[in-house]
Amino acid sequence: MAQAHRLDCEKEAADCRFIIQSENEDEAIELAKNHMRDVHGQDYTNDELRREHMETV
Repeated sequence: MAQAHRLDCEKEAADCRFIIQSENEDEAIELAKNHMRDVHGQDYTNDELRREHMETV
């Protein structure tokens, strides 16, 4: 079974229920970057997102 890359924003911001899950890591990172920038006003590098916010499930 393929691994999925996941961002569960509620873990970081209790009032945000946004979740991204994709088997394509590049797609998950891009969606996460857009969400964090557009909704939370925060810019992250790909490496920061991988290391600090994304999990592999």
